[in-house]
Amino acid sequence: MGPLHGYKVIEFGAIGPVPFCATMLADMGAEVVRLDRTEVPDLGIERDARFAITNRGRRSVGVNLKAPGAAAAVLRLIKQADALIEGFRPGVMERLGLGPEVCLATNPKLVYGRMTGWGQTGPLANEVGHDINYLAVAGALHSIGRKNQPPSPPLNLVADLGGGAMYLAFGLVCALLEAGKSGQGQVVDAAMVDGVSSMLSAFYGMRAAGIWTDVRGDNFVDSGAPWYDSYETSDKKFVSIGAIEGRFYQNLLTRMGLSGERLPDQRDKEGWPKLRSRFEEVFKQRTREEWVAIMKGHEVCFAPVLDLGEAVSHEHVRARKTYITVEEVVQPAPAPRFSRSSPDVPTAPREPGIDTDAVLSTWGFSEEDLAALRKGGVIR
Repeated sequence: MGPLHGYKVIEFGAIGPVPFCATMLADMGAEVVRLDRTEVPDLGIERDARFAITNRGRRSVGVNLKAPGAAAAVLRLIKQADALIEGFRPGVMERLGLGPEVCLATNPKLVYGRMTGWGQTGPLANEVGHDINYLAVAGALHSIGRKNQPPSPPLNLVADLGGGAMYLAFGLVCALLEAGKSGQGQVVDAAMVDGVSSMLSAFYGMRAAGIWTDVRGDNFVDSGAPWYDSYETSDKKFVSIGAIEGRFYQNLLTRMGLSGERLPDQRDKEGWPKLRSRFEEVFKQRTREEWVAIMKGHEVCFAPVLDLGEAVSHEHVRARKTYITVEEVVQPAPAPRFSRSSPDVPTAPREPGIDTDAVLSTWGFSEEDLAALRKGGVIR
């Protein structure tokens, strides 16, 4: 059983950071119940439920939140929960009769987690947006990409999952710990723009110290430095180099056969273009696997660039069992690891609404209650 075993969480079905946050909690042992719409929205993607990996580890209840009586039914669940997660625009939960004031009056110890891109307040609070937009306003997108090229979207890892889901999960756990001492719940306002800004702390420090510029691709970890980048090999694959420290850099030159060659100093930015050109020439002389054999065990800060399929088969991730298979679907295992409270293998994602009767019965709804809710169009 994971470290969150015994906690109950109500998740209002959404996309992006909300389900990933709920997955993190469920992976750690919390009992998470997802409230899905009775009519599943058309996202332009049709797929078997088992492929929706960020819905794993929890049961689904189909609820029409706009139906008369829906709010009262949901409040019966909330009264028994430790936490709630919602990802609607500001004001939507209030209009549904499920805002923080109502929910905390029902359950004073409830931790009420709110996930948005822009936050609950501010001039942009009610604007639409996606990961790339929150990155843009936070200042992160400008710094991601090649010099003299447009900014590059880093998948949706940074805002949706890093600055959003993970900060919400952190906030929820913090508030749950505090509620255990004070006996009082509270609202967690997790905004992706806030989370991404927080993640930029070190860069703001370096900028203030004058060792980081606002020019994209001009700094040591943004593709500016030739010793912190990826290079193409002779077989059209890539390897990554992260030789920041001087001793690792010297090891890199030795393994590349360049230790006796006159090259610009590692920290000489004026010489970086020449150094990069030489690195490109050398790395293209061998295959990716040949470079793996040359670099392995020599403290270079080196790794082959693997695609998703290759990553699953890498010897290191296999040894750590970083990936698992659930109902024939390969997916990441719960993280992080614990010495004592080891999480169980997660169950496969469920079809929206498939567990409605079973969950509500477990949470105290009688057969008569279910019949009335079904007749009123609240559940399916």
